[in-house]
Amino acid sequence: MPDPLLPVLLAVPVVILACQAGGRAVRVLGQPPVIGEILAGILLGPSLLGWLAPSVQHHLLPPPALPTVSALGNLGLLAFLFLTGLELDLRSLGTTHGAVAAVSLTGLLLPLALGTALAAALYPHFAPDGTRHLPFTLFVAVALSITAFPVLARILADHGLQTTPLGTFALACAATDDALAWCLLTAAITLTTTGTTLSALTTLALTAAFATGLTLIRPLLRTLAERAARTGDELVLALLFAGLCLSAYTTDQIGVHPAFGAFLFGAAAPRGLPAIERSATRIRAVVLPLLLPLFFADTGLHTDFSTLPAGQWSWGAAILAVAVIGKWGGAAGAARLTGSDWRWSAAVGTLMNCRGLTELIVLGIGLKTGVITEPLFTLLVIMTVITTAATAPILRRVAGDDPRMTPPAPHEASERDPVREMTG
Repeated sequence: MPDPLLPVLLAVPVVILACQAGGRAVRVLGQPPVIGEILAGILLGPSLLGWLAPSVQHHLLPPPALPTVSALGNLGLLAFLFLTGLELDLRSLGTTHGAVAAVSLTGLLLPLALGTALAAALYPHFAPDGTRHLPFTLFVAVALSITAFPVLARILADHGLQTTPLGTFALACAATDDALAWCLLTAAITLTTTGTTLSALTTLALTAAFATGLTLIRPLLRTLAERAARTGDELVLALLFAGLCLSAYTTDQIGVHPAFGAFLFGAAAPRGLPAIERSATRIRAVVLPLLLPLFFADTGLHTDFSTLPAGQWSWGAAILAVAVIGKWGGAAGAARLTGSDWRWSAAVGTLMNCRGLTELIVLGIGLKTGVITEPLFTLLVIMTVITTAATAPILRRVAGDDPRMTPPAPHEASERDPVREMTG
């Protein structure tokens, strides 16, 4: 009997090295590495390698290795979402001023409305058999409303903008937007995986109770982390990893995707403890370069351009147009109506239109839970790549030499208060 480990020993390094190469290649073009990693995952799939050299793809990514690659990739996904929740300061969402609230809500509600209208047209062509209209519509609307908070933070950091008025404003908007979008996504997936409205409400109630419980035990988590830190960071790291896995398992048992549990555990984890920050850094050091690329490969294997007949590409153009008009138009329009000038408003809209990895996570959840088909998944992946890739070059053109949107000089960085400048 062949050793099941051998195919994995070939597939894993192929994926990791391909994603590393892709990330480094797009950096030369001024793009965030996630673009190259996404493209590498797609190119390893049936859209290119499987089309040009199916025997080579079969050898490099043999079918017996794919379940293990997928499992490792999803484990990386859970750890990444834990880190996303940990970096998302929920306390700031209740203290943001009117402009942030207006941009966040409009940048969510307008694409939701336009996405709902588009979903009605997509439903006869792309809804899986047996999928009800409401969960399909809600999922498509949410998928068009996402802002990739982690990728946005990466783009701002790469351009030295994370502490500028524009950077802090955009991150506050994206954090608020994504928190609301995840709640709506939970509702969409719950409606898909449960048979009745009562079951869906029960699942949502249990999810809310679990999130509340995690929040209530945050002082206990802090105490455990402080005591564990006295024996060394290794125990803190083990507790955090065990916590995110158990939280993911709990939400799966409730009836919601495990990703929500990992995210909620990250959001509930205590802040400000050096041991937790060091442990998070160690998790990030393994997840981003080693495990998360396996998730991209799994995504790429489900992205097959050959399954799209010529007539369906027009749906792709419609999806892209609705996504950009809804997200960019909603955020930029709200910023303009709250008193900002057009340059600032256009920059905010450009940043809020960034989707990236968060969108891929959402699409992967939709595909695995059966709420969308693979052709629609492929079209939405294309939209994700285009909108993410367009963010950095458009931002550079819009920002120009505006001091609110350019990195501060080194001697100014410690003196400026970007939040005070932002709120005026």
